[in-house]
Amino acid sequence: MAEEIVDLFPGAARQLGFDLGDSAKPKSYEPDRDEVRRELHDVLAVAKAATDRCPWDARTFQYHKTVFPQMANWLPEDERDQLRFEFAGEVVRIEQLLAA
Repeated sequence: MAEEIVDLFPGAARQLGFDLGDSAKPKSYEPDRDEVRRELHDVLAVAKAATDRCPWDARTFQYHKTVFPQMANWLPEDERDQLRFEFAGEVVRIEQLLAA
């Protein structure tokens, strides 16, 4: 005689700590590369357009110096490196504007 097993917790994983293939796939947190690319190019364009002063306040400038290279990690290697190189050059130029 086979006993019928009653599921007391429907929808829960069968064993704690183990995925036995019956749980839903987790949501992907990978960003949209086109959106990342657009944002990086927008920030770079603002930096390149700066001629006589920094286009951002000090906090935003520090934010872009920190986040820009990290965001670029989501792009292909050659594109990532090129954008980082261009932005680093603009950061040096803007810092020279601030020092003047």
